[in-house]
Amino acid sequence: MILGVETKQLLKHADDRGFLMEILRSDDAIMETFGQVYVSMNHPGVVRAWHWHEHQEDLFCCIQGMIQVPLYDMREDSPTYAELNEFFLGEHHPIVLRIPRGVAHGYKTIGVIPSLLLNFPSRPYNREQPDELRLAWNTEKIPYSWETRFR
Repeated sequence: MILGVETKQLLKHADDRGFLMEILRSDDAIMETFGQVYVSMNHPGVVRAWHWHEHQEDLFCCIQGMIQVPLYDMREDSPTYAELNEFFLGEHHPIVLRIPRGVAHGYKTIGVIPSLLLNFPSRPYNREQPDELRLAWNTEKIPYSWETRFR
């Protein structure tokens, strides 16, 4: 596992009315600090990648549909430099994924319904000076294929 990456398994409390699922609490060990929360809706097959941050951490939680989330350690001083991890998040695997600063990430909506991704970054977005470094989704600098492998 890439240094600093963490997951939190989520638990649905279900009854005849539906379910309740706690996502994050201020006293969760996985949460550094709260910056903001936003939701992103993505159509099936859409890839949003690659970017990483110098100052903030991201906490992803997919609450509708499913997404695949590859991570690539861009930190040259990290013991896991150039390591690649892959996670699947969503209705069938409810987790929170903590993505440390310096780790490139992206995601693709898989399946046949749009995904709803909640992100809880540790800092609010700065429109004047965005904390984002980017590479194209299909860059050769990151050894990852977005194609479905297990058919």
